[in-house]
Amino acid sequence: MVENQSQDLELRRVYLFAGLDDVQLDQVKRGLRVLRLAESERLFDHGQAAERFFLVRSGQIKLYRLSTGGAEKVIEIIQPGQTFAEAVVFMERQVYPVSAQALSPTELWSFENRAFLALLRQSSDTCFRLMADMSMRLHAHINEINGLTLQNATLRLVGFLVRQMAEHGSADGRLELPAAKNVIASRLSVQPETLSRILHNLSADGVITVQGRMIQIHDLERLQGYLD
Repeated sequence: MVENQSQDLELRRVYLFAGLDDVQLDQVKRGLRVLRLAESERLFDHGQAAERFFLVRSGQIKLYRLSTGGAEKVIEIIQPGQTFAEAVVFMERQVYPVSAQALSPTELWSFENRAFLALLRQSSDTCFRLMADMSMRLHAHINEINGLTLQNATLRLVGFLVRQMAEHGSADGRLELPAAKNVIASRLSVQPETLSRILHNLSADGVITVQGRMIQIHDLERLQGYLD
C-alpha cells in the first residue's frame, strides 16, 4: 500500500500524469515497466518503431542524432524526473526521431503509447491540460533554439550555466555539470576546445573556478551580466 502511494506521488509530479484522476492513473500503472540500463547502453535508435515513452527515475539519458558523416549532435540530456519520447504518441508514423543512450547507470519507467492515447481519447479535459503543458514546453524549446542560433558560444555557455545554477546549484554557488564537457559542448553546438577555452576565460576573470565537472560560481550577478 505504501509503495503504491509512493508510486502515485512520483507519477503525479510528472506533467503528463499530474491531471489524471485515480482511475486514469491506475490505467497508466497497469502498463508500467521498469528498465535498468548500464552506462553507455542504448535504449533505442533513431528510426526505430516507437511503442513506449519514458520517465527517468535515476541516472541520465542522452538524446542525440548522427550526421551523415557520423558526427554526433546531442539534442538533450534527460535528468531524473523528466520524461521523453512522449511527443511520438501523437505522431501518425510512430518512430523515434532521435537515439537514446544512458550516460550513467539509469533506471527508467516506460509506458505504452497506445494505452496512454486511449486514455486521452476518454477525457477531453485531460487532453487539453496536456496540450497546454506541451505548448509551454515547446515555447521553452523554441527560445532555446533561438539562443543556439543567435548567440555566440560564450553566451550559450553562460546561459546554460545560469539555467543550471537556478535549477540544480547549491546556495554557496557550487554546480556540478550534468554530463561530461564534450557532451555539453555538443548540446550547445560548440567545439569541445571552444567550451574549454570559454571556461578558462571565465576562470581567469575570477567569475568561476573549474575542477573537473564541478563549477564554483563566485559572482552569479557578474556571470548573468554577460547575457545583457
